[in-house]
Amino acid sequence: MSVAIADKFRRFCPKCFDFHTHFLQRDVFDASHPHSVSSSFGRNMIPIDIPMMQSMFDPVRQIADMNERGIDMQLLCSCDVVQSRMWAEPDEEARLTRLVNAQCSDWVGRYPNRFVGSGVLPLGNMRMAIKELEWIRSNGLRVVQLPANFRGDYLGHERFDELWAALREANLVAFVHPEGVTDMWFQDYALWNSIGQSIEEVRAMSSLIYKGVMERHRGVKIVMAHGGGYMPHYMGRLDRNFVEKPFTTANLTKKPSEYLAEFYYDSCVYDARTLELLIERVGIDRIVLGGDYPVAAVDPIDFLDTLSISDADKAKVAGGNALRLLGIN
Repeated sequence: MSVAIADKFRRFCPKCFDFHTHFLQRDVFDASHPHSVSSSFGRNMIPIDIPMMQSMFDPVRQIADMNERGIDMQLLCSCDVVQSRMWAEPDEEARLTRLVNAQCSDWVGRYPNRFVGSGVLPLGNMRMAIKELEWIRSNGLRVVQLPANFRGDYLGHERFDELWAALREANLVAFVHPEGVTDMWFQDYALWNSIGQSIEEVRAMSSLIYKGVMERHRGVKIVMAHGGGYMPHYMGRLDRNFVEKPFTTANLTKKPSEYLAEFYYDSCVYDARTLELLIERVGIDRIVLGGDYPVAAVDPIDFLDTLSISDADKAKVAGGNALRLLGIN
């Protein structure tokens, strides 16, 4: 069904674009997987020979899967719940980071009509991070992938302020995708994945809003994975505090809920009504397609077609919004 549905959307936009797909770099995976939440920090290693894992190492296989899903282009994102480099000392983190970025750049160079690249940063040392940002920019990667936090410092922390300024100046898009909750409580029942990612997105967005990033760096382009988690759907208490607790407003010029429409969000929420509510709250122009390939069980094109919105609006999510955001003709 996906290809036929995608053809319907292409009447309104030229390409279907998946903003949330994953790849792996083998050397980085080997070094980092034992330190990741997805392996329970080395206790439950994911077999590398299963199809899901193999597809993240192989661009040809990814393109074949894109064709089956009706996807014309996709954003390549490092699968950092599997190969997070946050454990490493700065020099090693920088080395592993460059391996990830170089592979992404190579795939884009080989298949420029199918892939758009995102780069990652060695956030353990901000000087190294800014240097890598320049490499990302000069090598044609359009997006910078960021975790929700780095060793407990969420993205609004002052140590990242230079980074936000640089992202805005370079007109690069930030894609915020958590690397998993390290609290061991979330390891039971895979709660790090089912609820932990959404909680991390709430914390990242709260940090960006309350620490004043959205005020100091107005116009910075930030896409939140998984529809921003729970954040867009429970703003009443935050807005109440804006009135009743003035000390919470030190870095705000408006109610917290009014900042929601300054973010972008992917559609990977697994529930049609949740996505419809998100669209009602932030507007159709703020939603991009998110398939979470290859780990999600839901086809993003088929899922999008279940929404109670017009085909023209579905086409904006299917590709139009991402193409505009990334400046792709």
